[in-house]
Amino acid sequence: MWKQAEVADFYNPRNKIAGLNISPASRRGGVRKGIEKRCRGVEIRLVCLRSRSKSFQIAAGVTNMSAESKQLLKQTERLLEGGDAFVLGRLLNEHRSSDIAEVVELLDNEERRIVFDVLEKPLAAEVLEKVDEATRDELFDLLTEDELQAVFSELDLDDAADLLAELPEELREKVLRSISAADSSKIKKLMAYSEDSAGGIMDPVLISVREDATVGEAVQKIRAAEIDEDFYCVYVVDKLGRFVGDVRLRLLLTKPERTKISELTDPDTIYVNANADQEEVRNIFSKNDLIVAPVLDRNHKLIGRITADRIIEVAEEEAAEDIYTMAGTDADELESMSVLHAARVRMTWLLPCLLGTAITALVLISFNKEFSFKELAYIYTAAVAFAPMIAAISGNAGLQTSAIVVSGLATGHLAALKVSQVFTREVRIAFVVAISCGVIGGTVCAILLHFKNLNVTFGAFRLVFALSTAMFAAIMVATTLGLFLPFIFRRIGIDPAISSGPLVTTANDSISVAIYMTLTLLLVS
Repeated sequence: MWKQAEVADFYNPRNKIAGLNISPASRRGGVRKGIEKRCRGVEIRLVCLRSRSKSFQIAAGVTNMSAESKQLLKQTERLLEGGDAFVLGRLLNEHRSSDIAEVVELLDNEERRIVFDVLEKPLAAEVLEKVDEATRDELFDLLTEDELQAVFSELDLDDAADLLAELPEELREKVLRSISAADSSKIKKLMAYSEDSAGGIMDPVLISVREDATVGEAVQKIRAAEIDEDFYCVYVVDKLGRFVGDVRLRLLLTKPERTKISELTDPDTIYVNANADQEEVRNIFSKNDLIVAPVLDRNHKLIGRITADRIIEVAEEEAAEDIYTMAGTDADELESMSVLHAARVRMTWLLPCLLGTAITALVLISFNKEFSFKELAYIYTAAVAFAPMIAAISGNAGLQTSAIVVSGLATGHLAALKVSQVFTREVRIAFVVAISCGVIGGTVCAILLHFKNLNVTFGAFRLVFALSTAMFAAIMVATTLGLFLPFIFRRIGIDPAISSGPLVTTANDSISVAIYMTLTLLLVS
């Protein structure tokens, strides 16, 4: 049963690699009272947990887990083995929720059940919100409906909206009916926004006053407000609730009580629209060094705010999604511990790549007929041996270009530039790289043909020239694709990171091999 108690809020950065705990909760919500997540270069490894009843649980662990968390894990395991639930409760309720969440992720379900039985209700809510999505999914199945309702009653509204989105619809409705009508209405409004929009990551809790109010009235409203979070300003609205500007707390503390709020209002406050993409919001924060920004609806009415700690989570999420896409996988595989689920997600990307490599093989086979003459058969054999070199070098060159462009688009550094400006720079770089790789590749080809004594004397020089020319052409084509595809994908609403993924690189292999074999045939025929 849950214990009723007040728990002080302590927050400590969790040493998790960016993107490991990507979920709707981390997209919209996350840590409310401080910047908790940091992107640190950590090494992910698999931690094989101890055997319990001949069953093994494999969980993702972190090699640089804090010393405090390691110590807590050891103490928790020892108390679980000894069955001392009372001491375990005293131990856990004195620690930070972030440390407990790390421990819970490394326990099996039986142990998690015991841990949540001894946690105080407010602390249990924080732990549920901080664990990764795969663990939280198992906890949803582990906890009873009454316990879930008690947990959600302790969460902030936006955090509750995030976690409710992960529940089955029937259970979600039961939880919504168990909380107050006012909070339920606000949560439903939050859930109506896209999880990747400003409305999806905003906090609806704020303080606003009318522009005809006084400083004294604003201060009284602050004192009466039930806000347990940091806030930096008071927002000002007109009689119709439309946003006018904001007033910094410093002014409220230093000006006389009878001073009109309209005299202190900053009308140039930077705001974001509720339907704006979270990546756009992140760029606005970055360019303007914002700590907080108000969120407005289509009628210019104030509906929430976004704080800097949310933007850090958004940046980590966007970076992780780009990494997953470029690697040919998806963050969805972290939603479950199932090996089959992860394999299905990866095969979704790998099967099209398999088809792409089959096309490359088909290109090579189709050229076999063209080299069927006896004197050209040796040339074909030698040419095929160097085809992987062409595909690999051109593919990497294109990947380098697309990675630079995708990174620039993601951070907003290139988004405002004309394509022609980016094209001019990248093409000059590609020209130098293509010339260098063409010369080096041709030299390597000549050396190998000479020392391996391949019977290609008839067209050895032409083969070397064909490889060098094809290397140059393939790199230029790959660079062009790597440059334009991110812009094209962005224009049509597709994630630009896909242009650096395995699908595009596989297609580039087929194109480069076709260029190489065509030039070889033309030059040695």
